[in-house]
Amino acid sequence: MTTEHRPKCAVLGYGSWATAIVKTLTTNHHHVDWLVLNEDIRLSLESRGRNSKYLPWCDIDRSLITPSADINAIVRNADVIFLAMPSAFFKKFMEPLTEPLSDKIVVSAVKGIIPGDYLTIVEHVNRYYDVPMDNMCVVTGPSHAEEVGQCRLSYLTVAAENNDTAEVVKALLSNDYFRCTTSHDVLGVEGAAIMKNVYAIAVGIAVGLRYGDNFLAVLISGCASEMSRFLDEAVPTHSRDLNTAAYMGDLLVTCYSPLSRNRRLGTLLGKGCTIKSALNEMTMVAEGYYAAECIRRSSMRRNIDMPIADMVWEVLYNKASARDAMLSLTKILR
Repeated sequence: MTTEHRPKCAVLGYGSWATAIVKTLTTNHHHVDWLVLNEDIRLSLESRGRNSKYLPWCDIDRSLITPSADINAIVRNADVIFLAMPSAFFKKFMEPLTEPLSDKIVVSAVKGIIPGDYLTIVEHVNRYYDVPMDNMCVVTGPSHAEEVGQCRLSYLTVAAENNDTAEVVKALLSNDYFRCTTSHDVLGVEGAAIMKNVYAIAVGIAVGLRYGDNFLAVLISGCASEMSRFLDEAVPTHSRDLNTAAYMGDLLVTCYSPLSRNRRLGTLLGKGCTIKSALNEMTMVAEGYYAAECIRRSSMRRNIDMPIADMVWEVLYNKASARDAMLSLTKILR
């Protein structure tokens, strides 16, 4: 892709994060072909420039968006495709696709695991859609959609193995409030973005059980240590700095912020809700629910000690008491 060519952008997904990404791209004067399967939302975008369900207060320039339910037309016309749907619905979104993706830059902004496949989005797209790793990119970092939609200062990481790919995506997104740095640690930042959702559930459980800030600090420190052990074993590299925004920053904001849907899920469980009733009460997908199963399988296969992630899995999938599971965890944290 030459520097003279202005890339054509597409966003697949119409939730909060997809809306925030479209807001950023259009703020930067890029036109976006936008896959919106919900007809009411599509009509609202076309008539008012607002997503009637997600970030409904966020104004988007109508002249710079083309909402459509036709994934093939959208993909055919695009150079850079942002994937921004919940991981649980990834296959539903992609099922009608017959157009090739292999010649596109594909950007994952999903931060989740595809349920049942136990693959990250990058791994799945690379394996099943023949997109070379040089064309794959991940956008991640501490970035609540609500704040990005309000144009509040955020620091994101654009990770790609190919420098040119990273620079293209960075140029599309960067502005005064959306600050981007680049990285080559594609699977590492993707793994961290998945794991922090599991740990936010753990923190939410502690909050629901009325543990205090002193304990939360110890718990999150333990989460950071677990994340480091897992990534060092699963995606080894000498260049990773876990203290940067893509790793520690994303972990902290997801664990501490009341905007975190994964922390909200954990809080409901800590207050005594069943997993079924807690999930039903959620208005948006908590990616950590699906990620916990994948992290559990991966850590057991590699024999990595991960008591915090294991505690979350026990509560979510093994019907363990949140109170008893957290109490057992308190006896081994340091």
